[in-house]
Amino acid sequence: MPRNYPPVSLIGVPTDVGAGERGARMGPEALRIAGLLEALQARGLEVADRGNVAGPANPWHGPVNGYRHLPEVAEWNRLTMEAVYAELSGGRIPIMLGGDHCLGLGSITGVARYCREQGKKLRVLWLDAHTDFNSADATPSGNIHGMPVACLCGIGPRELTHLAGESPMIEPAQVRQIGIRSVDEGEKRMVRDHGLPVFDMRYIDEVGMRRVMEEALADMDADTHLHVSFDVDFLDPSIAPGVPTTVPGGPTYREAQLAMEMICDTGRMGSLDIVELNPILDVDNKTALVAIDLVESLFGKSTLLRR
Repeated sequence: MPRNYPPVSLIGVPTDVGAGERGARMGPEALRIAGLLEALQARGLEVADRGNVAGPANPWHGPVNGYRHLPEVAEWNRLTMEAVYAELSGGRIPIMLGGDHCLGLGSITGVARYCREQGKKLRVLWLDAHTDFNSADATPSGNIHGMPVACLCGIGPRELTHLAGESPMIEPAQVRQIGIRSVDEGEKRMVRDHGLPVFDMRYIDEVGMRRVMEEALADMDADTHLHVSFDVDFLDPSIAPGVPTTVPGGPTYREAQLAMEMICDTGRMGSLDIVELNPILDVDNKTALVAIDLVESLFGKSTLLRR
């Protein structure tokens, strides 16, 4: 039977302040132009577009003490946290339209804060080519879009780890990372030392996407809130070229569809990020269109009516 979803809110966060290339700030509009709102409405959902969060400009400076644009990143994430938290508190499903993936920090902090107040468990699916578990010591770039998971787990500058006034907001065991295929050398040690659950592309190749998703989605109950953080560079560049950090060898279209349909089958998804879409690098908005197609599958689109 079709599932009845709570109303959905689109929240644009137009910044690339945490990235190494400009352009992701135009991601929210690319998703809107490609028809995200209309696609969700066609599935019978009540959808409200809350417009864009307004934050500081991107100064485009080099790293300071190992971090690029730390004050601006902190402010954008604070605003994102508040916007996501407000929609959840109103009984809605927030969909955060990025923007670069540093914004996953603010989005998930808002979700974690809400879950703590409601006594809910939180599971985070991080769909990405990268683990984003870096630190200033482990990366020379200082780009904070490579650090949000570490910051959520309490590793990083206080301006980012304490957005909600407490830290850590989540434990590594609450995260399941899928599609990983690019990890810095120092970051590999951090991932290992903190026991971050990672389903990399080698594991997907070895056992298949179905088993990976079964393992990633296991042990959730009715009190579990599932947050999906979807970096479009999770996908193979052949189907999603419009990202700043393309890494060959990602999930195919069919593998990605299966992952999204299995997430939908759980009935637990309560919030979503769509990030790192860079229209400057895209071809005829191809990446935005495939992202919307996959998001439709998160909300019940399938070939047949399934129980």
